[in-house]
Amino acid sequence: MLRTRRLRELRERASFSQMELSERSGVSRATIAELELGKRGAQPRTRRKLAAALGVEPWELVEDVQGDNRDE
Repeated sequence: MLRTRRLRELRERASFSQMELSERSGVSRATIAELELGKRGAQPRTRRKLAAALGVEPWELVEDVQGDNRDE
C-alpha cells in the first residue's frame, strides 16, 4: 500500500507542487491529492509513474527506507 506521508515527503523534497508532479508523471493532480490524503490506493502503474517523476524506486513509495512501515 502506498504510504501517504512518504509520497508527500518525497514530493516536497523534490520541491514539486502537486501540479508539477502531475505534469512530470502524467498522474492527475486530483489523484495525487487523493493519494496524499489516503482517500484512494495507487495501482502499480501509478506508483511507477510517480516514482520515475520523483527519481526514486517504486518500493520507496510503499516502504519507509528506514524500515518503519507504519503510516501514523
